[in-house]
Amino acid sequence: MRAALGRSGITSLKREGDGATPRASMRLLSGYRRGDRMGAMPTTLPIRRLRRDMLWCDAPGHPAYNRPVKAPFSASHEKLLRDDTLYDVCIVMDWNVTMRRRGCGSAIFFHLARPGYTPTEGCVALSAADMRRLMPYLGTRTVMSVL
Repeated sequence: MRAALGRSGITSLKREGDGATPRASMRLLSGYRRGDRMGAMPTTLPIRRLRRDMLWCDAPGHPAYNRPVKAPFSASHEKLLRDDTLYDVCIVMDWNVTMRRRGCGSAIFFHLARPGYTPTEGCVALSAADMRRLMPYLGTRTVMSVL
């Protein structure tokens, strides 16, 4: 399947904001879906329906770094309920989540690609059709390897 990766390519030395996709094997942890655009999808991954107050902290100095947070939130963050379609399906990969180190990258997701597969900010992105096809096979024991 065709995929989009980070605008800075693949790196073994991931840093916050570098735009690179980490070279790693990452377990899939959970996910989010846009309820008004995407119906329920068969998967064993825990999937939550997105709400307007759902954010992801990307501020390395904040205690909630690389964690989901709720609005209002004053530190740097990313909105999960986006105006575009990228996070209509958004799966959290275990990059810097269970073994968190500040400044080593946050919000590395497996999500939907932009038209033309333009680069991501460091995530892995597929077409909506390919994501739908894969979802039944994805679970918390699934590991994605970026080589």
